[in-house]
Amino acid sequence: MIDLQKSALVVGVGAVAGLGAAYGRRFAMAGYRVLLAGRSPDKVETAAEDIRSRGGQARSIIGDASIEADAIKFASAAEDWAPLEVAVHNAGTNRRDSFLELEVANLEQLWREHTLGAFLTGREAARRMVPRGQGTILFTGATGSLRGKALFAAFAAAKAGVRALSQSLAREVGPKGIHVAHLIIDGGINGDRLLRSMPNLRGERGEDGLLLPDHIADTAFLVHQQKRSAWTQETDLRPWSEIY
Repeated sequence: MIDLQKSALVVGVGAVAGLGAAYGRRFAMAGYRVLLAGRSPDKVETAAEDIRSRGGQARSIIGDASIEADAIKFASAAEDWAPLEVAVHNAGTNRRDSFLELEVANLEQLWREHTLGAFLTGREAARRMVPRGQGTILFTGATGSLRGKALFAAFAAAKAGVRALSQSLAREVGPKGIHVAHLIIDGGINGDRLLRSMPNLRGERGEDGLLLPDHIADTAFLVHQQKRSAWTQETDLRPWSEIY
């Protein structure tokens, strides 16, 4: 159903081919006014222009979700445009470090990007949704949300923190009408970030052998549409070619 009187905030938008932009496209397709937030002005505005070129409503806003003032700015801008109905936290990078060589600053960087950013995004979205008794808050998870892999301790710790936050928030605001869900992306995403480091992967796996961002976004939208008598708090997605 088309409803231009509601907004969707997507935090963590990069390239048009990435997951953040895909979330934005999906909610814009459903008629939401979409506010795309990220740290790279050119990339975020390009993603917004892509949505507008398809007939959707989209704006870009620049900042860092791990900075409290910016997280407040994001949620306020979405709410000022139209009542905030959906908020998606998708921000954060990854890094590879030996546990023995991992520096505190690098561990803290990922904690800030993922865990602190998710906390601030979730808190600010909930503050605006709870008075109306409706809304959806979604968090992008990863394989690292469930288990730590060698050389990725910082990422796993940060993502596990996001998962725990989503569970606590769901238990607090679910009874107040707010749907909180955590989407575990348990596999490689067919996007710029992965393919820059592993350019042959798409050819080896095939077009649908990696998770397609638009298909992930379809699942996010379906979760948002669920009736509250049977809400999903957590779901996991992987391509058919992944080994369970």
